[in-house]
Amino acid sequence: MGRRKIEMAIVTKPEARQVTFSKRRMGLFKKANELAILCGAKIVIVVFSPGNKPYSFGHPGVDAIASKFLQQELDLNDVLETPSSNIEDLNQQHEKVLADISEAEKEDKADEEMLKEYKSALLSQPKEWKDSLIELKDMVKSRLCDLDISQSMVLLAKEPVVGIKNQVTEKKGKY
Repeated sequence: MGRRKIEMAIVTKPEARQVTFSKRRMGLFKKANELAILCGAKIVIVVFSPGNKPYSFGHPGVDAIASKFLQQELDLNDVLETPSSNIEDLNQQHEKVLADISEAEKEDKADEEMLKEYKSALLSQPKEWKDSLIELKDMVKSRLCDLDISQSMVLLAKEPVVGIKNQVTEKKGKY
């Protein structure tokens, strides 16, 4: 069947609650141990059972880490050790960086507009080329047709077709 998701709600039966606590506590301590080994972390976990009995896990040890935690104090003077003139310099540098960023963004927008114009020009050129090629094709067809007609006329002038000359003269006489 495998694992199934357990809804997060308080276990109502006291015996079941104690069993669930024991299983979850062991799983929690196991994960803490893996974290300490894999990452080299110093870790302490303290939990109290439903019967108010304390359980703890610590790597390298609960006492060593707890005393280190309790003795550690945050010294605000160490954090804000920079002189006020240095802060003013940092503010000026910050303003300069912001100005450079806004300038670069303006240049990017201009570059994008130029790219759009270039792309639109590239897209319109093939259409113009196609139209001019179609026009050229029509002109060549017309010229070829004219040449065929001229060639046929030259051939007819040299060697008239038998029977056509007589028909032409007969028709002339009837009118």
